[in-house]
Amino acid sequence: MDKEEYTSYTEIAQRWVEQIPSHWEIKRLKGVFAMRKERNNPIQTDFILSLTAKQGVVPYAEKEGAGGNKPKDDLTQYNICRENDLLVNCMNVVSGAAGVSRYYGAISPVYYAFYPRSDENIWYYHYIFRLVTFQRSLIGLGKGILMHESDEGVLTSVRMRISMNYLGNVILPVPPRKEQDQIVRYLDWKVSEINKLISIKKKQVSAYRELRKATIDQGILHGFKSVDKKDSGVYWLGEVPATWDVLPLKRICRANASISDIVKAKDDMDLVTFLPMENVSETGELDCSIKKKIADVRTGFSSFAKGDVVVAKITPCFENGKGACLDNLDTDIGFGTTEFINLRPSEKVLSKYLYMITMTRPFRKLGEEVMTGSAGQKRVSVNFIKNFSLGIPNIEEQKSILAEIEQRLVQIDKAIEIERENIKNLQELKARIISDAVTGKIDVRAVDIPEYEYVEECSDADSDSDDESEDVSDEEV
Repeated sequence: MDKEEYTSYTEIAQRWVEQIPSHWEIKRLKGVFAMRKERNNPIQTDFILSLTAKQGVVPYAEKEGAGGNKPKDDLTQYNICRENDLLVNCMNVVSGAAGVSRYYGAISPVYYAFYPRSDENIWYYHYIFRLVTFQRSLIGLGKGILMHESDEGVLTSVRMRISMNYLGNVILPVPPRKEQDQIVRYLDWKVSEINKLISIKKKQVSAYRELRKATIDQGILHGFKSVDKKDSGVYWLGEVPATWDVLPLKRICRANASISDIVKAKDDMDLVTFLPMENVSETGELDCSIKKKIADVRTGFSSFAKGDVVVAKITPCFENGKGACLDNLDTDIGFGTTEFINLRPSEKVLSKYLYMITMTRPFRKLGEEVMTGSAGQKRVSVNFIKNFSLGIPNIEEQKSILAEIEQRLVQIDKAIEIERENIKNLQELKARIISDAVTGKIDVRAVDIPEYEYVEECSDADSDSDDESEDVSDEEV
């Protein structure tokens, strides 16, 4: 039975574990591990490794978002990591930046590389370091920026450097080697089974997201009714309803329209909403919590009025759909990052309909193809938006199409939330199983491990369901 407990336990009263089986040892980390102190000087390898809370240890070239963080040019500043070393980011360990390396390579000096002093299963300790409860137990050992804990218990914005003087004294449970091996086999099996389910759920979320995009495309580009069609004359669009006018966006809205007349009527001390990029979501939600004085934002920022539409122009925000209809802006005007392009609808188009146009896949894909600038800093031009052409129905039909889109999206979004909740529950189940096994809360020594396919947790584009913490730059020393 895989739910049996040990016959006796010893109290150790640690923040993340209160007791362990009586025959297990407890040791300080520095008694279990030695720290590898090999410099890459002279240069032994140019194969750079990166450690993140989301992916574990990966080659730098495979790190998500690596384009924004360039590694050091001087490879002699790096240390050496060997296969099966346990890497810990001293500046981000409290949010999960730890993992066993499968590679030999060069690592940032902010990483600690540990190897066992005696006969230990490194993967047993890998499971401990990846536990949120263990990570939380390290809070207070480091110096730096404090973390924020979300409602879901996820740690973010953590930049707390923990010195070896403190980390080395952390208490670890040490089962006999045979039990370590069995615990790892048991967890590899159980975690793989759960990861399979999580992967299925994430694929379902991705499928629903594609259905969401397809629903917007269908309604905005061609409508939902079976009516007479005409050739749009736009090469990628094909036919549109015969009653629609094929127009460029510059005929139905103004790009970067001024709010100077409104500002003139206000006092410099009046507060207005300020929108940094992070306060606008990829599905149009707004966070209007930031307020600033007009005097502080009247120059050097983009501006907009209630009812306008904003579109992020910089990569990857543009491709990901960052933008919003400002119908719900809580002040009559606002300011924000200069990476927004502001569109003011004319009487020919509803604000929400104009926003939906900017959410169609052709708008985003074609804009991505004509972006200019250097890698990581490419931007879509105002001229592209002005000249983007499609069929535009009359206002009444726009209302009808928006109502149909909203009705369909409500059902799709409900399905997405159900799957996200399922993913969250599976993640919690996985964490509970790992915690119970590595702390000896359950006795798995007699569990017969069947044949199974080892499955790592997939890392996909559905970051909303992952809820992973952000990673500290490798080079932040």
